[in-house]
Amino acid sequence: MIKLVLTVVALLANATIGQAQPSIPDPRVADLVQAGSIRVGLFLPQYTKDPATGELRGVWAEIARAFAARVGIEAVLLAKPTPQEAVACLKASACDLLFLPLDGRAAEIGDFSQPIFQFDYTLLVPAGSSIRSVADADRPGIRVAAVRNHASTLTLSGLLKQAELVYAETPRPTFELLQAGKADVMASTRNALLEFSGQLPGSRVLEDRYGANINRMVVPKNKTAWLAYVTEFVEDAKASGLVQKAIDRAGPRGVTVAPPGDPQRAF
Repeated sequence: MIKLVLTVVALLANATIGQAQPSIPDPRVADLVQAGSIRVGLFLPQYTKDPATGELRGVWAEIARAFAARVGIEAVLLAKPTPQEAVACLKASACDLLFLPLDGRAAEIGDFSQPIFQFDYTLLVPAGSSIRSVADADRPGIRVAAVRNHASTLTLSGLLKQAELVYAETPRPTFELLQAGKADVMASTRNALLEFSGQLPGSRVLEDRYGANINRMVVPKNKTAWLAYVTEFVEDAKASGLVQKAIDRAGPRGVTVAPPGDPQRAF
């Protein structure tokens, strides 16, 4: 009897020790586990701020937190006003992760995962506008408000032949150009324009589109182990419904889950 009791006690002790031992981190992200956090750069309009707490919201913030949770660390979200400042953060090793389309802005300093989500580029027109398509907007005398160096602007600038681009540095001042009558139309992502349309009575977001922003997770250049881990996370998150649930919960409208795999990787 005593021998049986001692055996049970020993088994329970071993089980307790086993539960207390920390799980072995994936070697691909062992350095992140050691650091205890990952610094994620987000730029407007990738986030909104809770007016009461200042917490960053939106699908980008949700996915950043989900990724950190998978690694077993904290997500430190760094709010940047522009894509250029987010890219500079990655270049300065002050950020560990960004969300960007596969274009030249971070190509020399970052490596890109598979696509995770996407949204259209389109136009917002004020009440009474005769513009019904992107082609309608490309006429002499039409002023198109656009965010300087934004991916949606870079795409549009290669398409327009006659309309004039007028710039602001971030989405809000760009919208104000349209609101003040200093532009005839605003170009941006569908999700951003849907938000602004509610602030301009009678305005319309066109059904037409002139391209799409296919977001990927971006890690510093030559972090091949991180990239492999991130890409695995991306495909798992899409397949499991995690990305769709994040979109449903945090928005914004107009964002959709990217298809499995990877489209043609070309700048």
